[in-house]
Amino acid sequence: MAQSKQALRSRIKSVKSTRKITKAMEMIANAKLFKQRNGMEANREYSQRLQDTVDEIMANNQDIECEYLQHKENPHTFTIVYCSDLGLCGGYNANIMRMVKENLNSEDPTILIGTKLYRQFKEANFNLLQNEPIESNGLQPSQLKKYVDQGINLFRENKVGKVQIIYTKFVNTMTFKPEIDILLPFSKSETSTTKTSYVETLFEPNPQVILNQLIPMMIHDVAYSDLMEASTSEQGSRRVAMKTASDNADDLSQTLQLEFNKARQAAITQEITEIVGGSSAV
Repeated sequence: MAQSKQALRSRIKSVKSTRKITKAMEMIANAKLFKQRNGMEANREYSQRLQDTVDEIMANNQDIECEYLQHKENPHTFTIVYCSDLGLCGGYNANIMRMVKENLNSEDPTILIGTKLYRQFKEANFNLLQNEPIESNGLQPSQLKKYVDQGINLFRENKVGKVQIIYTKFVNTMTFKPEIDILLPFSKSETSTTKTSYVETLFEPNPQVILNQLIPMMIHDVAYSDLMEASTSEQGSRRVAMKTASDNADDLSQTLQLEFNKARQAAITQEITEIVGGSSAV
């Protein structure tokens, strides 16, 4: 019984120590989530204005010819995948990997942003265009632009028929779901905030030249917006996972404390019984 009490005391101490770590990680993730979410929402207005401008040009120039709007016959797809650099974020990376396996051909060119799934991609023999892991934390827009340009160039050279991003969309602080964002061929947004009847705007030099320059700019912005969505979702998922771990630690600590009290009470009862039995014998 004494050994049982000692083991329970050790487990209670271990659980409380782990709970301190998970609670600290929850607080850190919550602070990062607040910062990431503010940046994500601040970028949305610029992104929406850019999207509305492109939609207006396309709506007022139905017969415009642009290489970024053409559908290619090539069956291959260039994909950028966003995952995390660290673990302990619930099912964040597992959901992304499931989406990848369900929708990607391992032979298609792929770039993985984030280090956590790099080994799994290698083991699954995906055609990664990179020679080493790329960290998602602190990735600059100029660096991301280089990776997106690889896909744009492959599309223009007709080596791929589609350019897309697989990322985790931030719905709210409790909901995050993996999605596919198709960059090329470019199409009119279904969530445009402009009116159905566009006010015609005069563009200089002409709509086609502007569209050829504006669409790549729009694609770069969408890729960066998706990265911010993914980063925000990562911190939100980690906050939820750490809160769940802390709550479970509290429940387990209470259960172990109850077991410890029962074991101590049983030991006391046994000692009293032995004393009474000894005195009766005398």
